[in-house]
Amino acid sequence: MHGGAQQRRLRRWRPVNEEASPTPDELVSLTALGDEYAFARLYDAFADRIFGLVKRVMRDPSQSEEVTQEVFLEIWRTASRFDSSRGSVAAWVMTLAHRRAVDRIRSAQASTERDTRVAYQEDQPFDSVSEEVTGRLERQQVRRCLETLTMLQHESVKLAYYQGYTYSEVAGLLDTPLGTVKTRLRDGLIRLRDCLGVTA
Repeated sequence: MHGGAQQRRLRRWRPVNEEASPTPDELVSLTALGDEYAFARLYDAFADRIFGLVKRVMRDPSQSEEVTQEVFLEIWRTASRFDSSRGSVAAWVMTLAHRRAVDRIRSAQASTERDTRVAYQEDQPFDSVSEEVTGRLERQQVRRCLETLTMLQHESVKLAYYQGYTYSEVAGLLDTPLGTVKTRLRDGLIRLRDCLGVTA
């Protein structure tokens, strides 16, 4: 579905009476029940922020629009999985957006890099190939350890240390107080250190 068409459709879902102001948690709960009005409000509340994050990751405005629409389709399909005990709605949707953008980039790069990588490995001596395999295993371990973090810790670490955002920018993107972000980053890094077996 094209972004413009979906947005026009979402606009038609607006309720006549908008006096009530449900919380984001309530909107997600209603969306999980198939409430299109609640979903439209979620769209209005988060579309700009999601697009902004996706565009910062992908750089391409056109692809960023497509990915933003994919994120909202995922929100619609997976709203029932949201767990407020693990973080805010903003943190959840921004996590979905970041993962979707990164997945799109990886998918686009995979086909062009595969042949080059194979050809490079065939020309390398054993020690070089061994080092590359070891490096990949270490990266896989880091990814596994990242998955042990809470949602807010995981996304805070990725945004701050892998995407280069400042603490203040991370707080804004995740709609979370700066002090909370700093605490989650510290706790997340401690958990990563313990998981990876790194001594202080």
